[in-house]
Amino acid sequence: MNRRQMISLAALMAAAPALAMAQAAPAATGGDRFAPTEVAIRDDFETGSIVVVSRDFYLYHVVAPGRAIRYGVAVGTAELVWKGKATIGRKVEWPSWRPTNDMIARNPDAYQKYADGMPGGPQNPLGARALYLYDDRGNDTAIRIHGTTDPGSIGRAVSNGCLRMRNEAVISLFDQVPIGTPVYVF
Repeated sequence: MNRRQMISLAALMAAAPALAMAQAAPAATGGDRFAPTEVAIRDDFETGSIVVVSRDFYLYHVVAPGRAIRYGVAVGTAELVWKGKATIGRKVEWPSWRPTNDMIARNPDAYQKYADGMPGGPQNPLGARALYLYDDRGNDTAIRIHGTTDPGSIGRAVSNGCLRMRNEAVISLFDQVPIGTPVYVF
């Protein structure tokens, strides 16, 4: 990342709390504040990009200047929140999953039994789709935007760093974003 990109990212991160300019009316979402909803946002994010505001549990897919589809997400627990700029480097339908070595070390009772991995499918914790985030050097960050087998986790800080979406929401997003899409996580 060059100096200009770092300054731009720093400015965006400083302004992140003011990301959303308008919120959808509760009636428009049937009272579900995490349902996909079109909202107005700042117009300085490029169309097609993804912006996540972790503290608010929202992911925004910018669909036009100043307009985005807002989705609810679950984020990492306090010590595991990932922030930064990445690019979607890979997309997988019904992804397989293996907990990271750090996850196994932190909670062996929960994760050791999956050390050899788990095939994709309806019981897999990554859900129906996964978008793999890569850094500016092309390295896998180990952070994913993915579905979940626990839709009740949306709107909470419960993951090991990844960004969870309801399966129907991640399927919609997966179908709309190409590899190379920029992702900003605040």
